[in-house]
Amino acid sequence: MENKLAIDAKGRIPKTEGANLLFNVISYTVVIVAAILCLLPFEILISGSFTDEKAIALHGYGIIPSKFSLEAYHVLFKFPDSIIRAYGVSIFITVVGTAIGLFITSMTAYVMNRKDFKYRNKLAFFFYFTTLFNGGILSTYIFFVKYLQLKNDLTSLILPLLINVFYLIVMRTFISSIPDSISESAKIDGAGDFTIFMKLILPLTKPGLATIGLFYALDYWNDWYNAMLYITDVNKYPLQYLLFSTLQSAEAISRISKMASVAQISVPTLSLKLAMAVIATGPIILVYPSVQKYFVKGLTVGAIKG
Repeated sequence: MENKLAIDAKGRIPKTEGANLLFNVISYTVVIVAAILCLLPFEILISGSFTDEKAIALHGYGIIPSKFSLEAYHVLFKFPDSIIRAYGVSIFITVVGTAIGLFITSMTAYVMNRKDFKYRNKLAFFFYFTTLFNGGILSTYIFFVKYLQLKNDLTSLILPLLINVFYLIVMRTFISSIPDSISESAKIDGAGDFTIFMKLILPLTKPGLATIGLFYALDYWNDWYNAMLYITDVNKYPLQYLLFSTLQSAEAISRISKMASVAQISVPTLSLKLAMAVIATGPIILVYPSVQKYFVKGLTVGAIKG
């Protein structure tokens, strides 16, 4: 974009233009430095995953690999079928869980925002109460395994994260910014509540849906705890739990070889952790740019109204 500075008859830059130029220089400098500081840990992460195990032990992690090695990735992809299968499980629970979570969250937020719904304050208190008190891990586990029969079922990885109260509050705040006249005019034309929600409210809440959707996707993608509780079938491990199990196995082998006083089996546990992080974060980094334009707007609206 062309940005020419106005210069007066004496060849001097006016004070206002000079102040704007100084502000832009400082702003761009701060943003560039902040961006470098944010990217630096990720650069160290990638570099460490390609560094030899002994080099890390001697020199620590660095921006550039002191001794290049693919040993960590060789260990991870020793059985590529398990990684590919775990990717499929993680993608399935992320896509299905995010879609269902978004639908339920947005529909609940719409109902709670309706002024003609007389129980909306009680419903809001009910959701708020669950953020303070819940049934605990043991009762939740018994309920899922004994009564819902969800042991080794992928549904057990979707249900626990299906509704987040904080996301519900953000979504309700976003929907409250939509004028009531839109719903009222649709009602006059004969539209029902569900039609208004599907054809009017949802299209107007794209920034909010993108923001909350990204949060849900991150929650599902990074979740390994529920898999540890409910999944014992290796073929149903999500990616995060498979990587966690691989690391645990590698560290156990290393400890056993030391305790048995035998020649230590070479397992790159240090670089393996970083290689696991690279594999796990790759898809999310690819998805983020596609929702970024909605993400910033949705997050800002939630911050102002909240």
